Amino acid sequence: MGAKTAAQARILVVDDEAPVRSMIGATLEHGGYEVVLAASGSQAIEVMSGIAIDLVLTDIVMQDGNGIALLERIRAQFPQVPVVMVSAIHDISVAIDSMRRGAFDYLLKPFEREHLIATVKRALDHRKALRDDQSYQQNLEQIVRARTEMLRQAMEDLEHSYDVTLEALGDALDLKDSETEGHSKRVTAYTIALARAMGIAPAEIRIIARGAFLHDIGKMAIPDEILRKPGKLTPEEQEIMRDHCSRGYNILRKIPFLREAAAIVYTHQEHFDGSGYPSGLKGTEIPIGARIFAVADTLDAITSDRPYRGARSFDAARAEILRCSGTQFDPSVVEVFLKIPDDLWNELRSEINTQTRDFPGFSLDAASSL
Repeated sequence: MGAKTAAQARILVVDDEAPVRSMIGATLEHGGYEVVLAASGSQAIEVMSGIAIDLVLTDIVMQDGNGIALLERIRAQFPQVPVVMVSAIHDISVAIDSMRRGAFDYLLKPFEREHLIATVKRALDHRKALRDDQSYQQNLEQIVRARTEMLRQAMEDLEHSYDVTLEALGDALDLKDSETEGHSKRVTAYTIALARAMGIAPAEIRIIARGAFLHDIGKMAIPDEILRKPGKLTPEEQEIMRDHCSRGYNILRKIPFLREAAAIVYTHQEHFDGSGYPSGLKGTEIPIGARIFAVADTLDAITSDRPYRGARSFDAARAEILRCSGTQFDPSVVEVFLKIPDDLWNELRSEINTQTRDFPGFSLDAASSL
């Protein structure tokens, strides 16, 4: 609703002298305003509690309390209503005190009709400006909230489309290297579970999950005769195979969305004691996501079938991971891992294998919800 016109504006006149009230009221009514009269401060508050008032004109000196006290009550209870003080006291200190306490203006008796009407108009214009500004702020906040929600939804949709692309990359890797089939999916679920147990923030877990899922993406650039070689690799072939960390990093680092995940891809073969590759990083120089992934990766490797051996138990995996704590693995990650019961890993493995069999298009969103 817009501001009231002069004919609609309702003005409360407060004065304990009936002739003065009537004179001011008549002048304002003649100017086109609706007028309500009150003989005291308490009566004025009672009126304002019952009907909407657009402006208050109050005498300062009254038998039933004073106008300054009324001004303070109005400022506290009706802060949007401007107050004009009216007084016969020609004391500049009184006027200054009124303004400091929140009065819009100060009128000295006797005053001319034109002076009264002009002061009232300024006060009502001031009220309109306050209302317009408040309405603008409210509308602006609504617009900002709506646009923020639209942006959030767009970012979520974009992030989902990115994850679909990652899943397609993972499927392509499975086609190239049959030994990794299902491994990336299981190790991603294990990594997410371990990261949660360590209290990693959800936003960071999303990054870690992408790095875990794509950790072997560099193998896409490894020649098939090396990648699929059934026998033992020569030292030269091992060097080429080890290069998959750098190759994967170089594939992903050019994509802003995957830049942080690329760091995990690059460092996922580093060891806590500095004996890993490609850079020989040590301790906390290795990103926390890569340190978590290392444990999850070994867990899946030991408990999965390989061409050269059968799957071993989760107890065997626990023993091996504990044995390598402080050398290959971060002891703080191992400590959390050992507190997680085997039932969780068995459940995750079964769920991921079911998803992979029944829904070949593995979803990072689904893995994150496990």
